[in-house]
Order: sequence, then structure tokens, then C-alpha cells
Amino acid sequence: MDLEKHRALVRQKAKENKKFFQQLKRVKPKVLDQKMHQLHEEVFACTDCLECANCCSTTGPLFTNIDIGRIAKHLRIKPSEFTEKYLRIDEDKDYVLQQVPCAFLGEDNRCSIYDVRPKACREFPHTDRIKQYQILDLTQKNVTVCPAVYEIVEKFKTI
Repeated sequence: MDLEKHRALVRQKAKENKKFFQQLKRVKPKVLDQKMHQLHEEVFACTDCLECANCCSTTGPLFTNIDIGRIAKHLRIKPSEFTEKYLRIDEDKDYVLQQVPCAFLGEDNRCSIYDVRPKACREFPHTDRIKQYQILDLTQKNVTVCPAVYEIVEKFKTI
């Protein structure tokens, strides 16, 4: 995975993608979901996230109270200890990582808390969710983070 090449392509296509996402807002929601889900399956059938882990290296998920409790239990610490050690409250009053890359990302790009990871991590990059029209801004942002999302969008442009 050549992340420098990915970043260059994202910059090169920034204006085109902005215009494309404006066009996607006019696609019927069910059609948008159907096409996005089809492309998600196609792209992720031949994508190994362990080769990249850019999401874990450059961004951090939101942590819900349920996430915090589940992960703290797994780590055998109190939720307050987990929060103090790993999280901070951001400008939107959400719990997020104190720093990136994620403290649970290993040198082999594996997650040490994979089985109990936050909901936001389990659902990333969200291209298989229903009601895609509601998260188009998030998907546009995720093009910059995830090479697979970039590929999904590029394939979508050709349909």
C-alpha cells in the first residue's frame, strides 16, 4: 500500500470529488445504497486492511460509554482508568483518543483489542451502511483516509 501515492491522488482529485459528492446528493437514497454496497463488497473482497491501517494511524474513532465499558473490562481496568489513560474529550464533547496512531495498533498493523474495538472502528469506513445519503460528507472525508473508499468512489464515477 503506497500511502504517499494515495495522498497525491486524493489531492489531485479533490475538486472533481467535491463536485461528484454534490451530484451523489441528488441520487435516490435506495439507488445510492445499492450501488455503494455493491462497490463496497467488490472492493473489500480484494482489500487487506492489514496492509494499510491508515485509519488507525491517522484518525481516531469516537468512543461511546458502552465501548469504554467493554474495552475496560477486556483490559481488566476500571472505565475511569481507561478514559484517563487513553481518551480525551474533544470540542464536540465526544470521547476520542488522546493521540494517534492508536495505542492499540501493533507494529504488524493488528489491533490488540480487535474483538472489543469501538463501534466506530467496527463500522469503518461506513460504505456498507444504509442511508448513505446521510453520511456523504463522512464518506467524502474517508476518501482521504482509506484507499479502499477512494477506489469505491472512483468506481462509482464510472457507473
